[in-house]
This record gives sequence, structure tokens and C-alpha cells, in this order.
Amino acid sequence: MTSSLLFNVTTFVYLLAMLCFFAYLASRNGRVGLAGSLTALAGLLIQSAAIVLRWKESYDLGRGHAPLSNLYESVVFFSWSIVLIFLLLDVRYRYRVIGAFVIPFALFGMAWAQLGLDSGIEPLVPALQSNWLLYHVITCFIGYAAFAVACGISIMYLLQSGKEQADRPAQSGGIAALFPPARVLDDLNYRAIVIGFPLLTLGIITGAAWANYAWGTYWSWDPKETWSLIVWFIYAAFLHARFTRGWIGRRAAWLSIAGFAATIFCYLGVNLLLSGLHSYGG
Repeated sequence: MTSSLLFNVTTFVYLLAMLCFFAYLASRNGRVGLAGSLTALAGLLIQSAAIVLRWKESYDLGRGHAPLSNLYESVVFFSWSIVLIFLLLDVRYRYRVIGAFVIPFALFGMAWAQLGLDSGIEPLVPALQSNWLLYHVITCFIGYAAFAVACGISIMYLLQSGKEQADRPAQSGGIAALFPPARVLDDLNYRAIVIGFPLLTLGIITGAAWANYAWGTYWSWDPKETWSLIVWFIYAAFLHARFTRGWIGRRAAWLSIAGFAATIFCYLGVNLLLSGLHSYGG
């Protein structure tokens, strides 16, 4: 048994979970929705075991580091974090239909990692040989995952609010028939961002501390640092506008989607298109 095999199984299980949630949308059968949640949980458990096994494999190969050091491993952890946050929301609020808009993010990440990225376990470059790696990557990626969940919920909000404004009750049918009311989706979008924003803030702070440890400066306007600050300002503006200007509804949903687009560019666009101190992540 290898971690690569378990990650492949995880990808297949997330595909099944996504299909269950799509079937739930079409059939409105509660048992199908429950099957989607249980399948996603099974995928998370398998993926957790795979991450632990990859960690052990790293030590067996003499590398000896946490599986968070390159693009492949970060994409895998990002997918794991998305499913974790979805399941926590599912347990708390029981709106299983959200899975149809969130699990595809995790599935795409796993499929890309398995089919398109180098999965080799390499020695750490000197800049990564620090415990700050754990603190910085974990906080940042759980924050990113919360923003992914907020983006999925925001898409649902735009669909649902359009239907409500057209004076067509959700019970009348269509894919929005199972959606929570728009005001509930708006609140869930806000709650997901409230989870992600402090984690991103902590990730930036730990990243600055790590930069000072590795390169002797807290901030160097590296492209990743600059884009991290842009993402932080977008979500700070979201929260500020909500508290002081009463921004809710469609404007909040669009800002959440824009924030996640910026997050993805900060994560992948900077790694793949720009050079800088984080280029080892590509």
C-alpha cells in the first residue's frame, strides 16, 4: 500500500461524492444527499491516511519532512481542507446541497494533482527546513479552503436570489429547489469568510516570521507576498463593508467570488507564471 494509491482512491471517492450530490439535486431524495456526505467523509478519511502515509514515506526515504513542501502536496492538502470545512458545515447546518458546489473544487484539485503534477518526494531546500513551514502552510491553506467554500455558497446565493427576485418559490422545482433561502446562504458566505480571514492573517504573519528566519527580512514584496496582501485587502474590504456599509446579498456574493479568484491566482498563478522566493512551490 502506497500513499499514491490511496490518493488515487480518494480522487475516485470524491468523484462518487460529487455524483451523489448532483443526483441529490436532481432527485431531491434525502438518502442520496446523505450518501453524498458519507462518501465525502470516507474520502476525507482515506485522504487523511494517505497524507500520514506519505509523511512516513518521506522519513523512510531519508527526506524527513511534512507532506506540505511542493505544489503537489499543497494541492492535496488544499483539497483535504475544502472537504473538511464542507463536512463541518454539513454537520452544523445540514445543507447537504452545498456539497454539489464545493466538492467539485476538491475533486478538481485531486484530479490535477494525480494526473498533472510531479508526486516525487524531494529533499527540502534550505529555506523550507523550518517548523514555520507547518504553521504557515496549514493556516494559509485552511483559510484558502474556507474561501473556496464561501465561493461555492456565493454561486448558490446568486442562483437562489435570482429565483426569489423572479417571484418563483424554490419549492416550484429546478436545481435551486433544495437550496436554503438566500438570506441563509448570505449568512453562510459570511461565516465561511469569518473562518478564512483570521487564518489567512495568521498565515501572512507566520510567513513573515518565516521569511525573517530564512532570508533575514520580514517582507520583501515578493510576488506571492504582494498577492497575499491583495487577497487580504479584498476580504478585509468584504468584512468592513458588511459591518459599516451593510453590504449583504449580491454585492457580498460577487465580492466573495472575486476574492476566491484572487486567492487562486495568488496560489497557482503566482507559482506557475511568476518567479520569486516562492518559485520552489511550482
